[in-house]
Amino acid sequence: MSGFAIRELLPHDGKMVLLERVISFDENSMTAEAVVRAAGLFGRAGTVPAWLGIEYMAQTVAAHSGMLCKLAGKPINLGFLLGTRRYFCNVSSFADGAVLSITTKRLIQDQGLGVFDCRIIGDGVEVSAKLNVYQPDSKLNRVITK
Repeated sequence: MSGFAIRELLPHDGKMVLLERVISFDENSMTAEAVVRAAGLFGRAGTVPAWLGIEYMAQTVAAHSGMLCKLAGKPINLGFLLGTRRYFCNVSSFADGAVLSITTKRLIQDQGLGVFDCRIIGDGVEVSAKLNVYQPDSKLNRVITK
């Protein structure tokens, strides 16, 4: 593994960092772990809504990109979630303290546009979706972040 903390790979701060750690990584995929925190920004009555799975997946895609940037010695670029297709979830919410394993696999990436096949697995939890993302080149990123 790389030795990078998850916070070093994401362009997020504080409570918006939903992932705990990277479990595995290669050129086209990543598996990360999240612990559901109902006391966080999205929690209600000891759970978080299942639609938050989209953010867990998006952060894993972003962490994958961040890892590639770090290993190449480049700054981390911002990315944008454009949409989600075929979101399937067998639960309506995730329980507080549940450990989720999030896997993303790059299917297509060209000129900043990408499609990732994503899965979340946990105790009694099965989620899948395709995420469409966009990551502008580093020159545009500098303009956006100023």
